[in-house]
Amino acid sequence: MAKFSVPEMSCGHCTSAIEKQIKAADAAASVNCNLDDRTVTVESSALDNAALLAAIKEAGYEATAL
Repeated sequence: MAKFSVPEMSCGHCTSAIEKQIKAADAAASVNCNLDDRTVTVESSALDNAALLAAIKEAGYEATAL
């Protein structure tokens, strides 16, 4: 499981864009976006942290691994 801080994630549109981008890279990934602490938790057997960070960035958000 990987967890990322995404400070600019602030609404449902943000979470949807991030989840869509990660699922485009790995349809089997489990994505949990938490707006309260602005984190994204992902379980993926196909994507490493670098690929997940790239997917979040492609969605338009800067992220750091926690």
